[in-house]
Amino acid sequence: MSKSIYSHLGDTWKQPKANIPSRYRRDRMTEWRRQPVFHRVTKPTRLDAARRMGYKAKQGVVVVRTRIRRGGLRKSKINKKRKPSKMGMRKITMAKSTQRLAEERVGRKYPNLEVLNSYWVGQDGKQKFFEVILLDPNHPSIKADKQLNWVGNSRHRGRAHRGKTSAGKRGRGLHKKGKGTEKLRPSLAAHKGRGK
Repeated sequence: MSKSIYSHLGDTWKQPKANIPSRYRRDRMTEWRRQPVFHRVTKPTRLDAARRMGYKAKQGVVVVRTRIRRGGLRKSKINKKRKPSKMGMRKITMAKSTQRLAEERVGRKYPNLEVLNSYWVGQDGKQKFFEVILLDPNHPSIKADKQLNWVGNSRHRGRAHRGKTSAGKRGRGLHKKGKGTEKLRPSLAAHKGRGK
């Protein structure tokens, strides 16, 4: 059985150093850094990942590329009596991933749209770049689509802020299944917080 075009596209992104020339990647990052933080793109950079996350090339579906800083949590210095090692400034990892933060920021930037999903498209020494797929719940083509019209229901408002996207579910531990995950559902707050 022959592989689909999306499988070939996915293989290209799995080993970008081997398949994409470094000059091309470097030029692309340079161009992205000059663009605004929230940059609407006409078509996805990674079509295979976008399709996997629910993208459709139709009206009412918007793709926005955004960038977010890399690394651990940024904390201000505490000028109280502490050993420098006990200040709690560095080497602190936030509970939310940078992908979730990117989705939330895009969701706040476009309040009339709903975040469907997102995927990684690149990174440099200081920033990570994600493309976020958004849906317009009030657009006629979305309302007529049987696979996407669920987003118009009011119970799906603020999906990104409630950890309902794929990245959000990973952060909540809901991507795990089977033995040992009995305490994860319905949420990490349930079962006296013993889920994580």
